[in-house]
Amino acid sequence: QLQLVESGGGLVQPGGSLRLSCAASGFSLAYYAIGWFRQAPGKEREGVACISRYQSSIKYTESVKGRFTVSRDNARDTAYLQMNSLEPEDTAVYYCAADAVPKGLCQLWAPREYDSWGQGAQVTVSS
Repeated sequence: QLQLVESGGGLVQPGGSLRLSCAASGFSLAYYAIGWFRQAPGKEREGVACISRYQSSIKYTESVKGRFTVSRDNARDTAYLQMNSLEPEDTAVYYCAADAVPKGLCQLWAPREYDSWGQGAQVTVSS
């Protein structure tokens, strides 16, 4: 069974950067699209970015375009979310998730379709 572990969260000042990692074990990450989601207190889980199995499709939610970059290294079974120009509104628990879909596909609007989830990483943007 695929297991995912996030790392790289923390406290950062507005305008700062963080990189989240999502390490997979138990199965090759190459068989899965990866989605990054976040959930702030009192809010619903929101799709942030997704990347298809071989990076042919990448999507971002509007609020992070130009600031966040999603990537993956299938040889290392790891996906990444580089977050730059962070804003207080980005404060949330960030989750990576894996979706066993055909090549070239990824989606952000239906988190329930994702098969495996990491435990989450807290990102706090505050001065």
